Amino acid sequence: MSNLLSDFPVVIELPVVWGEMDALGHVNNIIYFRYFESVRIAYFTRMEFMAYKNQTGIGPILARTGCRFKIPLSYPDQVEVGARVPSIDSDRFTMEYKIISQNHQAVAATGDGLIVCFNYLENKKVPLPEDLIKKINEIEI
Repeated sequence: MSNLLSDFPVVIELPVVWGEMDALGHVNNIIYFRYFESVRIAYFTRMEFMAYKNQTGIGPILARTGCRFKIPLSYPDQVEVGARVPSIDSDRFTMEYKIISQNHQAVAATGDGLIVCFNYLENKKVPLPEDLIKKINEIEI
């Protein structure tokens, strides 16, 4: 794992594939959001959020997301994508992301997402259950 991701407890590796390139010869901007999505789901898997949703109907919903592009990515490359949760509120938490290019050994992008706890059975936001807060805190240690 890159030392640039040492403070990110969940890290995945993904290849940059040819089909992610656009007409300008670099990875299309929407792909960065796919990388964020992939690491977000890896984080949810570690905290068993999707299993919790299947049992209770309470799960995550992405309220907002953003990206700050630092350097363009291109094929071939491999990226490491990290996720962490720097803040938790009563019904939501913020997740931060970082993408590292192995070719450049540099940060390609940073981003964040606001994840709201949502009851899919009642179609409304709800407080973040203590069990899930505990799991986030365990991951972040």
